Amino acid sequence: MKSPSGRRRKARAPRRTAPPRILGLAVLLVAASLVAGYLALTRADNTEPTASSGTRGNTPKGSAGQSQEEPWDGKTKILGDGSTSYTGPQTGELKAVPLKPGEKPPQFVVFSWDGALAGDDELFQHYRKMAKEYDAHMTFFLTGIYLLPKSKRDLYAPPQHKKGAAAISFPTDEHIRTTLEQLGKAWQEGNEIGTHFNGHFCGAKGGGDWSVEEWKSEIDQFYAMVENWKTNTGFKDIAPLPFDFKKEVTGGRAPCLEGQANLLKAAKGYGWRYDASSAGDFQIWPTKKNGMWDFPLQALPYDGGDYQGLSMDFNFLANQSDGQVDGDPARYPEWEKETTDAYMAGFNRVYYGSRAPLFIGNHFENWNGGIYMKSVDEVIKNVCTKKDVKCVSFRELSDWLDVQKPETLQTLRTLDPAQSTDWSTVVK
Repeated sequence: MKSPSGRRRKARAPRRTAPPRILGLAVLLVAASLVAGYLALTRADNTEPTASSGTRGNTPKGSAGQSQEEPWDGKTKILGDGSTSYTGPQTGELKAVPLKPGEKPPQFVVFSWDGALAGDDELFQHYRKMAKEYDAHMTFFLTGIYLLPKSKRDLYAPPQHKKGAAAISFPTDEHIRTTLEQLGKAWQEGNEIGTHFNGHFCGAKGGGDWSVEEWKSEIDQFYAMVENWKTNTGFKDIAPLPFDFKKEVTGGRAPCLEGQANLLKAAKGYGWRYDASSAGDFQIWPTKKNGMWDFPLQALPYDGGDYQGLSMDFNFLANQSDGQVDGDPARYPEWEKETTDAYMAGFNRVYYGSRAPLFIGNHFENWNGGIYMKSVDEVIKNVCTKKDVKCVSFRELSDWLDVQKPETLQTLRTLDPAQSTDWSTVVK
């Protein structure tokens, strides 16, 4: 792996007291912009989008669960224009209980997906099936305009851009239909639906330049697109989404990981519980920012541990093929192995060490022959079946963290990622 300057950079050992020197961090945001540009090109005007395209009633105080506000009478409640509904509390999620004295924490692993468009490659469907097969829950971050027809694009007024603008293309009607179907089934199976916001603007006039009020506008429009998809599409033959959207969405990830400071200030008024829009930390037990759990992309051992790479597909893409989505096919096996090895090295470092959660973020895509999807498949098969491993959503992890003793979490944060320990001295 090379840095953007072409020189190799050796990372420091993963010590909690030293900031990580992450190979490819500088190129990460560049890669995100390249990805957005690629999606815009492949879904250009007049073309089809090509992106592969217990019960929650006992959630902790302060969460957004509907069942805390009123008991469910067993009847579906249609909300708004019929785009959403309340069908009862979500079932099957992880039961959040405090650690007992001396108990080793579970090894949490969170797989999350940015955009969450159900495209022609049926990758949304594929990862729903993977989650069911391996007893996992995942977080699907929905992009709002993926439920807004192109003919209604002017309903979107992005901050600092003209009405109807977006850095990615609007979906076809058929992809709106399949995305709605997959969102509903994913939630019914215990997965989480979060937000990837709307227009995927990066760089100048993107999220990093937005004020608190502009972020609020972006959030409000995200909710409006989802809660009014029936009005906007005119589809009368599709059932409502089976959950109260405003109550179920409790976090998200900003495009290109930009603008977290003002985003956190804006999001606090919506009752959100976490944000996944930061990058660069080693695998350390999470802390809160502005009252919300901060779940960053992480620095994972790469190339035998000499370097660190961020735990998302486009960072590997940027470093392996300079952001080109169709790199040298002869190198696909090598790059796939590098990616899988980095994920597994990150997993093993904490599984046999501090047990800090592992966060893996990806997109529904087929870059470099789909090697990044194959890599994630392999990781799911290898880790979600191991003893003490819990493959959960960000919301479930928030639930678990919220019921732990603050002093226990504080002690966990002092552990280096690979540090084995006497748990009786940590969990009291």
